[in-house]
This record gives sequence, C-alpha cells and structure tokens, in this order.
Amino acid sequence: MSAEQQKSEALPKYEITPDIVEAMDTIRRGVDTLLIESELEQKLARSKATGKPLRCKLGLDPTAPDIHIGHTVVLNKLRQLQDLGHTVIFLIGDFTAAIGDPSGRNITRPPLSPEQIKINAETYLAQAGLVLDLSKTEVRYNSEWNNSLGSVGLIRLASRYTLARLLERDDFAKRYAEQAPIAMHELIYPLMQGYDSVALESDLELGGSDQRFNLLVGRELQRQYGQESQCILTMPLLVGLDGVNKMSKSKNNYIGITETPDAMFGKVMSISDDLMWNWYDLVSLRTNAEIAAFKAECAQGRNPRDIKVLLAKEIIARFHNAAAAEAAEAEFNARFRQGAVPSDIPEVTVQAAEDGRIGIAHMLKQAGLVPSNGEANRNIEQGGVKIGGEKISDKGLKLGAGTYVVQVGKRRWAKVTVK
Repeated sequence: MSAEQQKSEALPKYEITPDIVEAMDTIRRGVDTLLIESELEQKLARSKATGKPLRCKLGLDPTAPDIHIGHTVVLNKLRQLQDLGHTVIFLIGDFTAAIGDPSGRNITRPPLSPEQIKINAETYLAQAGLVLDLSKTEVRYNSEWNNSLGSVGLIRLASRYTLARLLERDDFAKRYAEQAPIAMHELIYPLMQGYDSVALESDLELGGSDQRFNLLVGRELQRQYGQESQCILTMPLLVGLDGVNKMSKSKNNYIGITETPDAMFGKVMSISDDLMWNWYDLVSLRTNAEIAAFKAECAQGRNPRDIKVLLAKEIIARFHNAAAAEAAEAEFNARFRQGAVPSDIPEVTVQAAEDGRIGIAHMLKQAGLVPSNGEANRNIEQGGVKIGGEKISDKGLKLGAGTYVVQVGKRRWAKVTVK
C-alpha cells in the first residue's frame, strides 16, 4: 500500500465550526496535494478547542539563492497559516544540504561546502522575511539534532524504513530501471528529512509538488516513533510571464524579488487575465472572499485590468513598500496612457562608424536594447521601435552624432548618445 493510501488515523472528534470550514478553504486554495484533509480539519478543530496552535513546518535546503516570486509560493501559504494563528517553523536544512536531495532529478546533486551553505542560508532567511513575520516565526536548523544523531542513531533510523518503499519514489524508480547510479547517501536523504518532522513534532509539513514523497516519509516516521502523523501540503509550481512554462530565470519569464518597482509593475500587467487568477490563488495574500468578489465584479463588466493593478501593487508593496507601489502605478500610467518617457531609463553611449553615423539596427544592439541585428530588424518591421516618440520603419536608417530617446517594445528604453 502506498503512503498516499494510508487511512486517516483515529483522532478524537471535535466540532467543525464555520470558522474551521473557512480556515480549511484558505488552506486548500491553490494547493497541489493536501493529505489527509479530514485529519487536518480535526487538528484545526482541536487547536481551537485547546488553544494550542498547530506546528506548521517548511524545510528548505539552502542550495542556491532564490530570487524570483515563484519561489515564494509555498512561503505565501505558510504566511496564511501564520495569519490563522498557527506556529510557523522555518527549517533551514543546513545538514541535509550537505547530503544533496535528488528530488525531481535523474542525476545526483553534488553536496555543498559549509561556506556555500552558510551564505545561501542567510539569503533564504532574508527572502522568507519578505513574506513571513519573522518575529512570530520559529527558525530552526536541522544540524541541531542531526549532528548528534551519530552512526548508531542513523542505523536505527534506517531500520524504520524499507528499501522497497524508497524505490517507490519516481526518480529513484526511473534511475533503477535505467540502471543509472543511485548513491547510498541519496537513499538516506528522505529519511533525514522525515526525521526533521519527528524532531520538531510537526502537525503539518509544506513543500513543493516535487517533495510529496519526502513529506510522506516524515508522516510514516512520526508514526514509527509513536507520534501523531503530520498532514502534508504541497504547492504547484508558479507559471511564468509567458503563461506556459514554470517561472524560470533561464526562460526569462520571471519577476525577481529584487527588481525595481517599475519593472515588477510592468511585468505583472503583461500577464493574461486567465493567468492573473492563478497568481491570485498562489501569490496573493488576499482572502478567498476578496478574490471571489473581484471575479464577480469582472463577470459584471469591470475591466480585469483594474484587478491586475491591485495584484501588481500588492506584490510591489510586499517586496518594496506601499509608496513604491503607488509610484510604480503612476509611472506606468504616465508611460502607457500618456506616452511619457520613463524617469529612470538607462543612459548609454555607442560608437559611430568612420563616417560619423551608425545604422539603426547596430545602434539598438550596441545599446543593449536587442540581442542581435536580426532581432532589431524584426522589431522595426513590426513597428516596435521609436526614436523621440516617432515610430521607425526604415531598417536602413543611419543616425549621426547626438542623443536620442529610444524605445523598443513596451518596456525597453534607453537614452542613447552617438559619438
């Protein structure tokens, strides 16, 4: 029997009041997996009856600095639990990062040095603080208990789980079938992550959709150690600006959490109306009732653009501040409704040829507005290039010495000086 098929454990029955139903709706919003719902409902009801908050755990291995909003989806869910009054445990896997988790990969991920782990852990905590209230967050490191586990403790831990169960995990199963290497330390990793749940006595563990197996291992190990098993909650991957692929730097369809407010605003406004609602579910901290009201207003004729503006401002306020969000909206309106030049465009200098002039395509490339002459010509053909507010249609245009305000598409601007 797979871990997902485990029967709900016998818990005392507590009254399910309307506020518990509302809390479950908030927790359920946007999730990929929630196991087991009836158990979590009872845990919430017990928490209300006893006044003891649930312990909600998120463990992250500091493997690399996370810099886009797709990485914050699971943090948003954790913040919702925090706002519901429960204890949030932000667990930094400084011990497990040194092992290397192969989740979602078909090759071994190399372990990190202590120095790399320390630097990345600081970045993770700083990022978490942009979403969570760190003053109400229990920050832990799993080296606290794993460093002292020792070889005897590790062997005893390993005795509580079988190799057959570990090989049920998709990436292990595929590699085993393909006779690809599976290192012993990779088999240990899910046990170490699961033992974190035992050490912290978590009631609910969160993770990305690729972490479901590891979270279920924690559920089973808690049962083995005589604890009440945790429920698990996984979040899907956020779709990027293109509306097709997951948000990724390599696909250039992301919003970085350190980007300028103006850049953030423009990128949010570029997404489709359908994707906007998915982002409300995964990125916004607004209530279900507020989002439902927005949908009803749009169904009755309100322009979805107005709702998208609110989403953009919420994201900017979170990673910058409310004043920056207001300024970004004003800048966007001035630029696109009134044709104004952005206030913060970069200034670049390009070199003319010997005759003192430069071709338009070459100038756009030198200025960093396009990656190639071919891309420059395509933008000109499509009417996407303006100089001084005037659309350029001549690909053979040459410019002499001087300074020009150049626009490519909707968001690429530069003040270009030709010398």
